[in-house]
Amino acid sequence: MKRFILLTTMLGGFALPAAADQIAVLGWGGAYTTSQVEAYHKPFTAKTGVTVVSVDTDNPATPIKAQVESGNVTTDVASVEYADAVRLCDEGLLEEIDPSILLAAPDGTPAEEDFLPGSLAECFVATDVFSTVLAYDASKFAEGAAPEALADFFDLEQFPGKRGMRKSAKVNLEMALMADGVPAAEVYDLLRTDEGVERAFAKLDAIKNQIVWWEAGAQPPQLLADGEVAMTIAYNGRIFNAAITENKPFNIVWDGQVYEVEGWVIPKGAPNLELAKDFVAFSTGAEPLAKAAEWISYGPPRKSSAPLVGTFMDGKTEMAPHLPTSPENMTNALASDYEFWVDHDTELNERFNAWLAG
Repeated sequence: MKRFILLTTMLGGFALPAAADQIAVLGWGGAYTTSQVEAYHKPFTAKTGVTVVSVDTDNPATPIKAQVESGNVTTDVASVEYADAVRLCDEGLLEEIDPSILLAAPDGTPAEEDFLPGSLAECFVATDVFSTVLAYDASKFAEGAAPEALADFFDLEQFPGKRGMRKSAKVNLEMALMADGVPAAEVYDLLRTDEGVERAFAKLDAIKNQIVWWEAGAQPPQLLADGEVAMTIAYNGRIFNAAITENKPFNIVWDGQVYEVEGWVIPKGAPNLELAKDFVAFSTGAEPLAKAAEWISYGPPRKSSAPLVGTFMDGKTEMAPHLPTSPENMTNALASDYEFWVDHDTELNERFNAWLAG
């Protein structure tokens, strides 16, 4: 399928003439867009005859807001993070998406029951799940002596060495509590209390002088590769790519993973609204979502997709063990709570920054 990369126009919009036989889908580029082209765009065109024009940008939420506010909407569907979807929806910049238009699971289970918790919102349908996890270089540990649980990240006695962590309160506080024995289901209730916040920072105190802070997703694999840290918190996709496509001896510990979702929104005033809805419904069916997971190590947000996922594009790597949503990887998984961070982001990051400086 011919792909078009279009230049941005004023106010961050994209110049694309509306047409009844095509829709414009705004994505993030790179391997992420490739997964969508192969799993969603091409099959949708094959089924409907509708051309899907793929447009890339650094963060689709930004031009979507500009397009709608300027009254020059040229995008039909966009891929955004959940938090941006909720914000844009609250601002009246997105079309509502009725979950009744979504396809049922192969066994007939309604979509609303088949999607993982937190995967659907008033204006949003999830397409994938990515997670923040514990990762380590297997070549640096003796056989049978590698970390197996999130608690091991905080155990400097049994697992000495530097630790890599993202320079942010989000995820670190949640992981600190889970490593301290708090079940995933109780983490946010506890973090809403002063006692819970104190407990999380006390756990971080135990390794503070061994932490190497990172801010960009490409840094953790590099820290491992350079031997600067014994283990690190990282994005699962980055570790997968390093391990599978670059042959790095990196492993993931899924215990205590914190997962988030990305997915489709439809801008208010989309030029091809009905086709946009058709595309969202088609692409979020169990099979297309499973197909996307064969191109990138983000998990499908539907339960019925898990058994349908096959091998990576190398034709040999089974993807299931590498996906956040595989049942064996979800045993102590925590869904990042957007509403919690809307309410507490400012105060907790102020506390975090003061802790860093202390």
